[in-house]
Amino acid sequence: MYFLGIDLGTSSVKIILMDDGGKVVSSVSKEYPVYYPEPGWAEQNPEDWWNATKDGIKEIIAKSGVKSDDIKGVGLSGQMHGLVLLDRDNNVITPAILWCDQRTQEECDYITVKIGKEGLLKYTGNKALTGFTAPKILWVRKHLPDVYERIAHILLPKDYIRFKLTGEYATEVSDASGTLLFDVSNRRWSKEMIDIFEIPEKALPKCYESTDVTGHVTKEASDLTGLEEGTIVVGGGGDQASGAVGTGTVKSGIVSVALGTSGVIFASQDKYAADEELRLHSFCHANGKWHVMGVMLSAASCLKWWVDNVNNYSSEAMTFDGLLEEAEKAHPGSDGLVFLPYLMGERTPYSDPYAKGSFVGLSITHNRGHMTRSILEGVAFGLRDSLELIKDLNIPVNEVRVSGGGAKSKLWRQILADIFNVRIDMINATEGPSYGAAIMASVGYGLFEDVDEACSKLIKVTDSVYPIQENVERYNKLYPIYVSLYSKLKGAFEEIGKLNS
Repeated sequence: MYFLGIDLGTSSVKIILMDDGGKVVSSVSKEYPVYYPEPGWAEQNPEDWWNATKDGIKEIIAKSGVKSDDIKGVGLSGQMHGLVLLDRDNNVITPAILWCDQRTQEECDYITVKIGKEGLLKYTGNKALTGFTAPKILWVRKHLPDVYERIAHILLPKDYIRFKLTGEYATEVSDASGTLLFDVSNRRWSKEMIDIFEIPEKALPKCYESTDVTGHVTKEASDLTGLEEGTIVVGGGGDQASGAVGTGTVKSGIVSVALGTSGVIFASQDKYAADEELRLHSFCHANGKWHVMGVMLSAASCLKWWVDNVNNYSSEAMTFDGLLEEAEKAHPGSDGLVFLPYLMGERTPYSDPYAKGSFVGLSITHNRGHMTRSILEGVAFGLRDSLELIKDLNIPVNEVRVSGGGAKSKLWRQILADIFNVRIDMINATEGPSYGAAIMASVGYGLFEDVDEACSKLIKVTDSVYPIQENVERYNKLYPIYVSLYSKLKGAFEEIGKLNS
């Protein structure tokens, strides 16, 4: 028997087919565009997601040679916080506003003033941030009143795919936790938040646990995808919770780092405990527990920007590998060059849509290798910001499991080990959220008793990178300088942002 894991990412959908022994037998990826119609805005067309997903499912079935009736379940993962709006006829009525969109600062300020920090802590366990879903709904109500009046259903990105597969309006606890409309401690929609902001509760989807069966593949979806009609579709998870399942980050002491478009530090908790200062996200985990999470908006995307937008030539030295080879020749600390990785603003720990990416400390002696290495280090320092907050909550950090595109670089893994001063592990499962989604589908089908059992049987550490003490000491001296730069430049960031608004 086989299980399908679908991860609806920001730039592409990744689909894997996992057998009942946990082996990935086939994978497919389909890209789609992101649109930036205004500075700080980020949108996508949900139909692009569905077209890529249905084509990808058809392709993976044909490519693998697996019979559709041997695929016993589908798990969904996806980019969090995005706003998908449907009318009564299930038509998408406005482009989806994405997690990295920064247009809702006024709405966040309004929410914060109206409810206050204590209210947010009590009702949701999270700060009002521009990426979250509730501020987007308020923005649509204010700026697109005709669209708002037509809203019949509010969905998150992966749950639009669920709707297209099953005809059900549903979500699950980990993704719902990032809407700012969810009572995370009690794992249900927050009546207080919904009532205070007059959100149409009937438009919100039914909320399940991540391994619950939320629906079955319809005949129409079967005809379009090749999946067997009636195949179960489980709740799944937001991409970070799914990625944590995919790396086995389901018990205390194991911390995961996702080095994808965004960067995420993720620590599982057996009991709910929110950060009283609301510096970290406090969300439901996909294994029935909870987790805290720090998010930086630009991680591996910083390196992609450096390659595509600055070093976009045909020379071999301009490729990812060539640039990383140059970076490896630079000394740890990049000879005093510091990169601030705020290319799309920042979320943790600053929650600042005006923050800008910056090189600080450039001198005539620096070369491209220094600059590339400083980007890798700047992202690692940004992730350390969240790691320090996790430590402040007395959450143990015994090992860090890293995944995502950036994890392929051994140099970057070594830099993380040195800046974190902790062992960095790679595991046998490298598919991340899509693998976690497939695991949840297998649990929902009954192959395993729960997510924790599945992870213990399927996921093993395959490689470890240990801190180099000399580098640890060097980075410990540089890190306070990195931290100080944001406060020194914050005013300039705001002035630059206002000039371009």
